[in-house]
Amino acid sequence: MTLKELEPHLAALSRAEKAEVVQRLALDLANTWPGIEKTPGVVGGAACIVRTRIPVWMLENYRRLGWSEARLLENYPTLRAADLVNAWAYADTHREEIEQAIKENEVD
Repeated sequence: MTLKELEPHLAALSRAEKAEVVQRLALDLANTWPGIEKTPGVVGGAACIVRTRIPVWMLENYRRLGWSEARLLENYPTLRAADLVNAWAYADTHREEIEQAIKENEVD
């Protein structure tokens, strides 16, 4: 459905229903992170840096192994410093997801 198709439906809603729509949209939008995206079928749907297929869990794993930001940027020339800031913020607030992804991708 397009926004144009949705407009008459929104206009027909009561104030209470409109408030509920706004609340649902806000919750949906709150799950977005600047510079981070999840795309089904890309790197298993893991959170990745936009414009790349570099998963946040991998960057966090390298950070835990002692890699500096300079080393990461040198080894991944498509990354920008802002990408790492976004990755660290995402990793810090999604600890369980990142931990699970690191464990699932460990090499025996």
